[in-house]
Amino acid sequence: QVQLAESGGGLVQPGESLRLSCVASKSNRIAFTVMAWYRQAPGKQRELVARITVGGNTDYTYSARGRFTISRNHAMNTVYLQMDNLTPEDTAVYYCAAGTSGGYNFWGQGTQVTVSP
Repeated sequence: QVQLAESGGGLVQPGESLRLSCVASKSNRIAFTVMAWYRQAPGKQRELVARITVGGNTDYTYSARGRFTISRNHAMNTVYLQMDNLTPEDTAVYYCAAGTSGGYNFWGQGTQVTVSP
């Protein structure tokens, strides 16, 4: 069973940076067509932050454009999210997701990101 494990969350001050990582284990025979980062803030719905396809195409939610960068290591089935100039509005649990055919088949457990003065 494929497992996604996120890491890199934490408590930072506004303006600081974090780099999230997500490693897909037991996935040697799986080629994910898309990997993504979602987040869910308290009292809000889960939202897409960024995604990257196997071809390298990327999409970002409006608030993340220019501040966040998603990247991927295909060989290792690993996806990263570099987050710069963080604001308190970025506070949320960040989830890694991976899919093989149009949707997201696999989800991680999440990593907490807290941005506070």
